[in-house]
Amino acid sequence: MGAEFIPGNRLMTDTALLRRQYRELLLDNFVPFWFRHGIDWECGGVLSCLREDGTLASSDKFTWSQARSVWTFSALYNRIERRAEFLRAAENSVRFLLVHGRDAQGRWAYRMDRHGNVIEGPTSIYADCFVVYGFSEYYRATADEQAMAVALETFERVRRRIDEPDFHETAPYPLPHGWRNHGVPMILTEVTNELAQTTADAGLDSLAEEYAHRVMRHFLRPERQAILEFLASDYRELPPPAGTFVMPGHAIESMWFVMHLSARRGDETTIRRAAEAMRWHLERGWDPEFGGIFLAVDIEGHTPYLPHSEMKLWWPHTEALYGTLLAHEFTGEPWCLAWYNKVADWAWSHFPVPETGEWRQRLTREGLPSDEVVALPVKDPFHLPRAAILILQLLERIRAREQAAVPAQPSNARTRSA
Repeated sequence: MGAEFIPGNRLMTDTALLRRQYRELLLDNFVPFWFRHGIDWECGGVLSCLREDGTLASSDKFTWSQARSVWTFSALYNRIERRAEFLRAAENSVRFLLVHGRDAQGRWAYRMDRHGNVIEGPTSIYADCFVVYGFSEYYRATADEQAMAVALETFERVRRRIDEPDFHETAPYPLPHGWRNHGVPMILTEVTNELAQTTADAGLDSLAEEYAHRVMRHFLRPERQAILEFLASDYRELPPPAGTFVMPGHAIESMWFVMHLSARRGDETTIRRAAEAMRWHLERGWDPEFGGIFLAVDIEGHTPYLPHSEMKLWWPHTEALYGTLLAHEFTGEPWCLAWYNKVADWAWSHFPVPETGEWRQRLTREGLPSDEVVALPVKDPFHLPRAAILILQLLERIRAREQAAVPAQPSNARTRSA
């Protein structure tokens, strides 16, 4: 078991190789793992605290993992193959969330037990955002009006809440009073952009532009060649170490969110700015000694603000795999493929677990397996499959353009008559 590893210097010379690699990863490895170990058909939702071998570490269910699973299985159905099993898996998580996930004010719990009893209430706006993201994708597959109504209600509450003076619900790292974080406008750029496309609502388009503007105007600091994770509420820089804290994976993910929106708007200038910022964080985040992308760095050389910064997690690497290919599609610049190959060689050499088909989530700086909890004790079906889904869509666009560029050949009948 395990998708074939293709060395980076062979990638992009034949996009068919890349399509095969990511289809195998997605459909022959990721999907069987999660259908075997992760989907909780008895109680609903997914079992989000798994060990790397698929055994259960805890039966707790984090809401953002449930909502992410809705996006993943809905996107598999919408964007890869219309298999009924994908839609059943998405619906299994939707129904669990609708029955158990919200309080009387419509806020989404952070953590529940296996049966849906709330362990920790609405301490993370990210849970709400992932519900919107997942339900929007689910609506595209099903036209489920209840799911869409809940997504819109949730989005409206999120939109208001994040700009209130006492906003702090950003678990697992609550936001101190008087601070703003990059994570909120970052996720809302993508969530709002996707919701706008689902609903064809021009007002949501404008909001998506506003969230992207907050990222690009305030958190992106060209003079520092960095996207800062934390600023004061008036967007001034904070003192170190919080004010000099950078997460390369977050920055890379954020920039492809901005590219998605900018491409819809035909804004080539912002696309190129985002691509260049992505490059800064690949260069800043790469470990010159052991390879791989650090979880976090301090741009002035201080001890990073949050722990585990030297660890190598799967998600920054999956974001870089897609982000660099997207940047190349839009800009054509050679550095994009050079960095894709560099990240791919390291990631495909370190993260896959051949016995299960899934990827490890946490490695030490040296690239060795680790069971140390970083932020959340979850293993959920999101970053890796999302990257594979989006890469496959990108490759289909490339193939369509290549086919359109080939001159039409005469039919057999016309050839014979000639």
